[in-house]
Amino acid sequence: MKVNTILSIFTPKDVKFLPLLKELTEVMVQAASLLHDLFAFTEKEQRSEICKLIKAEEVKGDRISGRILKELNNTFITPFDREDINALADKIEEAIDVINRSAQKVLLYFPGDFPPATVRMTEIIQKGTLEVQGAVDGLSHLQKSDAAFRKHYKEIKTLEENADGVYEKGIMDLFREEKDSVELIKLKDILQELEKTANKINSTGKVLKTIFVKYA
Repeated sequence: MKVNTILSIFTPKDVKFLPLLKELTEVMVQAASLLHDLFAFTEKEQRSEICKLIKAEEVKGDRISGRILKELNNTFITPFDREDINALADKIEEAIDVINRSAQKVLLYFPGDFPPATVRMTEIIQKGTLEVQGAVDGLSHLQKSDAAFRKHYKEIKTLEENADGVYEKGIMDLFREEKDSVELIKLKDILQELEKTANKINSTGKVLKTIFVKYA
């Protein structure tokens, strides 16, 4: 039996890293939910308030990420490689940052109606964050036969591929249907930011896959 298995990694003694990673993931899920609300349900006059809420989640994520870094610097023996803890926290934080940037571009540009592709992109982003959350929750009891964990990071990849297709069609539809050149520029930039968000979530999935391969 390997000494360094995930089964013994997150023991009851680990009261730091797994809870903090879960907390950071919860922030990402909440930010993604608010982002979806912003594009799917929010009236124009409510956009500013939703964007403020997303910004607050981003600030919260920065604080949690800072706590993780501090614990890494102050802890001699970590539950698993500090590089992997740091990489996972970084990727989750980056995803939160891009979610916030997507929202802030809405606030900056204040476009008219959102095209269907933007709503679909936020649905995919939201689903991706939930898959990340499920995988992080499963780190405490990971094993080689853990099909559920593998399903999480595979689904993250599938969602990213779906996002690529939605983004490409969304751009084509935008250039074909949007007659206002200023609106076209605004919406194209917002779509690009949403596509970057999906990519960041996929990067988180890659780190989770690496952890599975190394420690399960």
